[in-house]
Amino acid sequence: MELNQSSTLLGRVREVIPYKHYSIRTERCYVEWVRRFVAFHGRRHPREMGADEVRAFLGHLAADLQVAASTHQQALSALLFLYREVLGIDLPWLTNLDRPKKPKRTPVVLSRGEVERLLAAMDGTHALMARLLYGTGMRLMECVRLRVKDVDFERSELTVRHGKGGKDRLTVLPASLMAALQAHLLRVRNLWEQDAAAGRPGVEMPEALARKYPAAPKSWGWFWVFPARELSTDPRSGIERRHHTHEQALQRAIKGAVGLAGIAKPASTHTLRHSFATHLLESGYDIRTVQELLGHSDVSTTMIYTHELNRGGRGVVSPLDAVRALQ
Repeated sequence: MELNQSSTLLGRVREVIPYKHYSIRTERCYVEWVRRFVAFHGRRHPREMGADEVRAFLGHLAADLQVAASTHQQALSALLFLYREVLGIDLPWLTNLDRPKKPKRTPVVLSRGEVERLLAAMDGTHALMARLLYGTGMRLMECVRLRVKDVDFERSELTVRHGKGGKDRLTVLPASLMAALQAHLLRVRNLWEQDAAAGRPGVEMPEALARKYPAAPKSWGWFWVFPARELSTDPRSGIERRHHTHEQALQRAIKGAVGLAGIAKPASTHTLRHSFATHLLESGYDIRTVQELLGHSDVSTTMIYTHELNRGGRGVVSPLDAVRALQ
């Protein structure tokens, strides 16, 4: 694949990122860090700068702005990408830069009673999505990007595609959500049929699948489980199509429900994933099973939820099915 040579540095960054199959979110993030790096040094070109300038910028982020370790790492990753992938400069000093250690923090976990109150304070599609987060252990973006074909009612499981690290995995589909999810998909199918009747181009497809399977973007199986109400323009292709619902809408809904439920903990969408894992382990499921459901590469990541590793547990029943208010 040949890239068009942009006349600007940021334009070149935008050209290379899709070639590497990075997401539009990563593109926006990296472009912003490159812009800030150049602005910090008086708009000098990165080719004219080196280790001292990179250290000065990262030091400014850590000492003056006091950014989190994860934000510091994000900025460093963007600069690594800039020099190696965009400018074609492989400088040994880049890999020897000091990286701040991310502090180990105990995850925020809700009790079962708090989960009940939180879910009871929500309604509509956002309530369904919140129940899925807690009932399956999915991450926020895994939920909003869910496709119809990846919901298997007969096997009571969900397939999570392109999760963290680009991995696929299976997780449990709560029995108590079957009817609500099926009714939701009937309404979504009506929207899909309206788009098809209007001759709209279909949904976005991962990587090159749209070229390999031209009919797939318009098929029911590839449609979003949680589509956006309005059409939007794809920032890369310029095509107007229906995207999935915006993640911030669910984040705001959960934040509001936390307040209504009187929960003092700083709970978020990811708190429901933490609670899913913790409640499964409390119910006696083996940590290896929980590791697979969460999609962790190493069991040590899952161990943050418990030190009691010798627990049994066979067929998985979602913790959502034990929430009395939803029966």
